[in-house]
Amino acid sequence: MMKFNRTALCAALAGLCVSSAFAAPTKPAPKAEASKATAAIADATVTEIELVHSLGADKGAQLQKLVDRFNAANAAGPKLVIHDRPWNAGTLPHLMILGERELPGFLTGTQRYRPLYQVMKDAGVKIDTLRAPAMMVPTPVDSQSRLVALPVGLSTPVMFYNKDAFTEAGLDPEKAPKTWQELQAALGKLIAAGQSCPYTSAQPAWILVENMSAWHNEPVVAEGRKAALAINGMLPVKHVAMLSSWVKARYLQLFGRDDEAIDHFAKGECAVLTAASGAWPTLQRQAGFNVGVATLPYHEDYYGTPQNTLADGPAMWVAAGKKPAEYKVVARFVDFWLTGQSQVEWQRNAGYLPLNRAGLLASESRLLASDLANIRIGVQQLTNKPATALSRASAYPQRAAVRRIVDEELESVWEDRKPSKLALDTAVARSRSAD
Repeated sequence: MMKFNRTALCAALAGLCVSSAFAAPTKPAPKAEASKATAAIADATVTEIELVHSLGADKGAQLQKLVDRFNAANAAGPKLVIHDRPWNAGTLPHLMILGERELPGFLTGTQRYRPLYQVMKDAGVKIDTLRAPAMMVPTPVDSQSRLVALPVGLSTPVMFYNKDAFTEAGLDPEKAPKTWQELQAALGKLIAAGQSCPYTSAQPAWILVENMSAWHNEPVVAEGRKAALAINGMLPVKHVAMLSSWVKARYLQLFGRDDEAIDHFAKGECAVLTAASGAWPTLQRQAGFNVGVATLPYHEDYYGTPQNTLADGPAMWVAAGKKPAEYKVVARFVDFWLTGQSQVEWQRNAGYLPLNRAGLLASESRLLASDLANIRIGVQQLTNKPATALSRASAYPQRAAVRRIVDEELESVWEDRKPSKLALDTAVARSRSAD
C-alpha cells in the first residue's frame, strides 16, 4: 500500500496550485455578510442554479454526488441541478464545466462569463488569487493571475496497464516499464502472449507530442510576434518515428483524437494505455481486471530526463448576466467545493488533482492511498523538476486550429503517408498561419 508523505507532497503540490492558489476560503468580514433573514429573502427569488457539463456518464455521476451533498446541506435554499448538455443548447446556464474542445466557441465573441474572483468578492467569500503554476495551462487565469474559472478537472498524462495481462505475459505486474525502451520490450512479450493491441493512447497530440516534449524539456511553442509550434526538434521527430514503427509492428493501435482509447483499454482489448491521470477511478470501476498506474515513460538516453509533465483539464465557468442572488448561491457552491471533505471526495471519485492544501491533507489517509495512486504519481511528474522556459505550459496548442493541425499531421504518420520529420515540419509551418 502506498503511503503519503505530508512534507514531500505539501511541498510538491504547493508548486502546483495550493496555498496562494486555492486556499480554503475564510469567513467574510461582518460588514460584508448579509443577515440570515436578508439572505433568505434574496434566495427566495432564485429557484434553481443550472450546472452543465460534458464529462461523460461516469464523471457526471460523481459530480451528481457532490451536488447532492451541497443541496442537502442547503435544504432551505435554491437547488443546483445538473444537465449533461452543450452549454450553447438553450439558455446560458449559471455554471459550465468546459473542456478544451468547447472553449474556443465559448471564449469567442462577446464575453459570456463573469470572472470567478469577482463573483467571490461580490459575495463576500474570500478566495485567494491564483498564482498560475508554470506547468498548468493558464486558461483559467487572467493576465493578472486572477482566477476567472475553477479548474476542477486538472489531470496530467500517466501510464495505465493491465496487471493480469502482464502476469500472463511473464512480466512483473508490480514493476511497470519506466522508459520507452523498457516498454518496447514489454510490448514484445505481450504480443508473444497473444495480445492483439499491446499499447494505445488517448489524446495523441496532447500526450505523445506536447507532454512528451515537456517531459524531456523540449519546446512546444516558439514565442514571438506571432506564436507558432516548435515540435520538430530531434526528440519529437525521434519519438514519433519510433511510434510509427510500433504502429507498423502492431505494438501500437490508435482509435481517435480524444479519449476513445480509454474505452478499448477498459474492455480489456489493449494491455497498456497512456491517458489523463483523472481516468484512474473510472477504469477501476469499469475494467474487469486489475489496473496498474505508473509514470509516463521517458527516453533514458536523452540528457536531463525526465523534466515535468503538464496539467490541463476542464474548468468550471460562471455565466455572465445572472442575478446577484444567483451569484451568491454560486459562491456558496464554490466555497463548498473547496472544503477538505469535498476535495478528497472529488479526488477519490473523479480522479482529478486537489485544488488546495485542505484537499491534499485530507487525502493522506492510508485507507485512501491505493485509491489516490494517480494523485501521487501525477504530482510526482508535475513537480519532478522546476518548470523551465521550455517545459512550461502554454494555451497556444489548445487552439482548435492548432490542435487540428497536430492531429492531422500525426495521422499522416500513422497512415504511412509522411515520415515523422516531414509531418512535424509541416505542422510547424502550418501553425504559423493558423487562426
